[in-house]
Amino acid sequence: MRTTRALAASAAAVAVVGLAAPTASAWSQPTSVSAAPSVIARGGQLVLTVNGSACQMAGSTISSNAFPTTQLISQGGNTSTSTATVTVNSSANPGAYSVTTTCEGQTKTFNSVFTVIGGVRGGLGGSTSAGATPTDMAIGGGLVAAAVIGGGLFWMRRRSEKRI
Repeated sequence: MRTTRALAASAAAVAVVGLAAPTASAWSQPTSVSAAPSVIARGGQLVLTVNGSACQMAGSTISSNAFPTTQLISQGGNTSTSTATVTVNSSANPGAYSVTTTCEGQTKTFNSVFTVIGGVRGGLGGSTSAGATPTDMAIGGGLVAAAVIGGGLFWMRRRSEKRI
């Protein structure tokens, strides 16, 4: 009779542990993902922080349409966070982006984690080093001549007012 009770108690304990195991695994899945900065230009670097103990395991990754799949690095200690530093593709379209984590073989998607803003097309600006073109020289010479003539007329007019 004693053996039967012990056997029944151990079977109940195994059943409880067996039912609790999937729940414990679900609790360890990532709960949130944050991005710093949350708004970034194309080609910029982004630090993503994942909260969840499952993502501290080797082989955990994070991915998005805006950057390639990247390994998560565990922060260790008492924290259950992992981070990844990624570079946003220079061809990424402006808008909000979602990220997908893969931890312990489970994937989870987080919507609108960061926003990519469009860059400006700056053109050449002052980046050429060839020097002034003949057109630039003509425009500059014309402006200097106009300033000299205008200054001379102003001086002559002021000079004649003092004599009267």
